[in-house]
Amino acid sequence: MSNQQEFVPILLGSDMNVYGMARSFYEAYGKVCQAYASDQLAPTKYSHIVNVEVIHGFEKDPVFIEEMRKLMAETYTDSSKIYLLIACGDGYAELISQHKEELSKTFVCPYIDYDLFERLVNKVSFYEVCEEFQLPYPKTLIIRQEMVKNGQLTTDLPFNFPVALKPANSVEYLSVRFEGRKKAFIIDNQAEFDSVVSKIYSAGYTSELIAQDFIPGDDSNMRVLNAYVDESHNVRMMCLGHPLLEDPTPASIGNYVVIMPDYNEKIYQTIKTFLEKIEYTGFANFDMKYDVRDGEYKLFEINLRQGRSSFFVTLNGLNLAKFVTEDRVFKAPFTETIYGSNTSDAAKLWLGVPKKIFLKYARDNQDKELAKQMIKEGRWGTTVFYSKERSLRRWLLMKYMFHNYIARFKTHFNVKEG
Repeated sequence: MSNQQEFVPILLGSDMNVYGMARSFYEAYGKVCQAYASDQLAPTKYSHIVNVEVIHGFEKDPVFIEEMRKLMAETYTDSSKIYLLIACGDGYAELISQHKEELSKTFVCPYIDYDLFERLVNKVSFYEVCEEFQLPYPKTLIIRQEMVKNGQLTTDLPFNFPVALKPANSVEYLSVRFEGRKKAFIIDNQAEFDSVVSKIYSAGYTSELIAQDFIPGDDSNMRVLNAYVDESHNVRMMCLGHPLLEDPTPASIGNYVVIMPDYNEKIYQTIKTFLEKIEYTGFANFDMKYDVRDGEYKLFEINLRQGRSSFFVTLNGLNLAKFVTEDRVFKAPFTETIYGSNTSDAAKLWLGVPKKIFLKYARDNQDKELAKQMIKEGRWGTTVFYSKERSLRRWLLMKYMFHNYIARFKTHFNVKEG
């Protein structure tokens, strides 16, 4: 298919991930994206490169599929154009996968079928997949609701405290509310463990919880990998990032706010082989942590979409929009896997917080010194501050959004995650 083929990128959501994808499309093709979301969030507000239409309740069925059917019937009807549908959140990715057959009548949907999606999105079955394909992951205990009801919660853990605790079903957990709610917990003793688990289930959560051996070390031991796999299950791009700092806010624990590019041949080849064996397609995002005790990088999860901080990939020369468009719109044949690197003079540090937050809170080590040098040389960037945006209101809003991190770190950094 000619690269003159007219296409329309359509994004689902309105957060920083959406803005990063919109910016990638704008930089690659000069296209303004259309987005649909249940709420208008700050990163895309007042933007000139993405138009957001708010549809209340759009993040769940039946509103989602009813509204998508309207768009299919009334808006996206020009058969000479290709409509490329990109989810920028877990819930939207799941909804596209669930309705992939129907949506594919109008949209190009670069997502796996729902049976594989279910196996990978739920952390219980994902760790079963890890076992099957011999991928390293932390020692894990699966907790089910009936264990709480039957008083079995005080069963001895197969590892010592501290323990990491998180929901197996991240999509269901999004709608669960209770006092002290966090995205993930680090727990120091059995009494606290019992209390937190009880609160989660009492709030209406029904799926499994994951208790894991806490891998020692701070944020600088984390790694994040973004990949794009084409329609024929060839891995076209892999880019490894080295997070130097994470958001400490309870609702956002685990969200990276500083990433420098990295390279690790073993990680690349291990994940590439895995993605090809399971016949994956679309964007994938892996979180992992180095365990100094055995020298392994252990997988925490796979996100079946590009990560919220994945603009660091585009920032480092691997434009996310180009990979999916060249594959699904222009039908460019696969030639080779392109790997992100940290050796080029063009390598850039990605910042999701003000520079002074990074300088104050990131752990002092050799990697931080390298990152400071990158900043000094001007080799850094953000997702949301974009020179081609012309809105003063948006610039002020983004400055305010970044400024808020000062209080968030002051309040929550190094406060025990319990």
